[in-house]
Amino acid sequence: MKYFFACLVCVFLVATGFNVKNKLTHEPQTRPNILWITCEDMSFHLGCYGSKLAKTPHLDELAANGTRYTRAFTTAGVCAPSRSAIITGMYQQSIGTHNMRTLAASAAAKEAYPSGFKGYSAVVPEEVKCFSEYLREGGYYCTNNSKEDYQFVAPSTAWDESSNKAHWRNRPDKNQPFFAIFNFTTTHESQVWVRAKEPLLVKPEEVEVPPYYPDTPEVRLDIARHLSNVMVMDQQAGNILQQLKEDGLEQNTIVFFFSDHGDGLPFVKREVLDRGLRVPFIIKNPFDNKKNVVDNQMISFVDLAPTMLSLANIPVPKYMQGQAFLGGQKAKNPRQFVFAARDRMDSEYDRVRTVRDDRYRYVRNYMPEKPHYQNIGYRLQQPSMQSILRLKEEGKLNPTQMQWFRPTKAVEELYDCDKDPFEFNNLAENPAYQPQLTKLRKVYNDWIQKVGDMAQEPEMDMVKRWWGGKDEPPLTQTPQILPKSSKIALSCATKGASIGYKKHWEEPSWKVYTQPISVTSGDSLYVIAHRIGYTKSNIVTQKF
Repeated sequence: MKYFFACLVCVFLVATGFNVKNKLTHEPQTRPNILWITCEDMSFHLGCYGSKLAKTPHLDELAANGTRYTRAFTTAGVCAPSRSAIITGMYQQSIGTHNMRTLAASAAAKEAYPSGFKGYSAVVPEEVKCFSEYLREGGYYCTNNSKEDYQFVAPSTAWDESSNKAHWRNRPDKNQPFFAIFNFTTTHESQVWVRAKEPLLVKPEEVEVPPYYPDTPEVRLDIARHLSNVMVMDQQAGNILQQLKEDGLEQNTIVFFFSDHGDGLPFVKREVLDRGLRVPFIIKNPFDNKKNVVDNQMISFVDLAPTMLSLANIPVPKYMQGQAFLGGQKAKNPRQFVFAARDRMDSEYDRVRTVRDDRYRYVRNYMPEKPHYQNIGYRLQQPSMQSILRLKEEGKLNPTQMQWFRPTKAVEELYDCDKDPFEFNNLAENPAYQPQLTKLRKVYNDWIQKVGDMAQEPEMDMVKRWWGGKDEPPLTQTPQILPKSSKIALSCATKGASIGYKKHWEEPSWKVYTQPISVTSGDSLYVIAHRIGYTKSNIVTQKF
């Protein structure tokens, strides 16, 4: 009987991704594949979340065969800072990736940027890596199709493939576990005007207009276009799920679906309120066999990196600020609070921080003298935004619709998200809510003290400090190739640099260097090093 139960335990460990021989030894058959299907700028417009107009059968089926999460939150209401937190497991303002966006000025507002602004790749702390690099070290084939947008240039070691052709099907060993991302831009803010001539799948007269919008033809049309784009995205997601099925991989692949933040519509995207931060989030895990489950636990996007490593049975680095919510390293205590930040948006500066528990949201405004609304050039391309501004100038917006255009902000805000889902009624000065205000103020102060906030420093001063006072980033030092016993060791004097190597130039990707490697006579070794935020090193070549 003891032998029988021991066998059952072994079978369970293998099925859930654990290697029963050694925690740090990875064999393909013992680890799950992980697939992310992600979209951009989309709130809860799926049938499984109650949407009546947008028909999303493929993602609804995914939810019916898995778990639908109701309290998943991004760390920013806009993509690049949010993606930085996803790929690093670190809050963006704690590592200098908080301003939207860093690599280049927005083409729609270049003339509005402060004098002296120049694009830069953020120099994150030396210990911080893309979590996909840890997966690659552990034997995973990692693909990204195809947007990165991390606020820094990813090292060559981050991905096996990162392009619009990246796919798990390209891995040379079909038994190798994979981590694959397919990111669909179909629902992005820009697609409201870019796809203006495509057939509408939702009738404008049938859409529900939120109370913060005036009911105009332009507003209705933009909402209908966005919902139509959601339906197109669902079909694209269905195609990927069908490919997974065709390859016979459904039973050993954990599938995630989520949006990078809320709707790409006015007064939604870029906001650090529920409508900008709370997103659809679905997981189908064949190893737990949960079906049609609703999970109300709080999840932050900063938790994604440690959770992926936990599922892959790869140790989670201690520096990561998120916590795993699945896998062998799942946190003992569920998350009680989620945090988010808002900083420069294209050319417009602001600094807002927020914390939310299961009911209340606390907001801290560090620039209360600034208006709520920011005249962001990119957003002005949206017809509904033009319509809203026209009616504002004509004095035809009601008090609710004028809330966005308040000339100043309160230093503190508090909202009851259950009773006030649009977060219009600031309770911070209401005596009845002082216990909630005091509690969340302390939670916020403790959090920001713990993780840090680099937005206290002017942006270009921060960049100058990273660059040692120079006008360009430091260069990652040239890696060294050194003999070590019967093998070859690689090193780089730049702290925090990732080292990649190839034995043949034609190899499609750089391998991640972790320990001395074997070479044989006739091999040619190519080596590159890159610390995030620095310029990549020169490539070193040696023939044996």
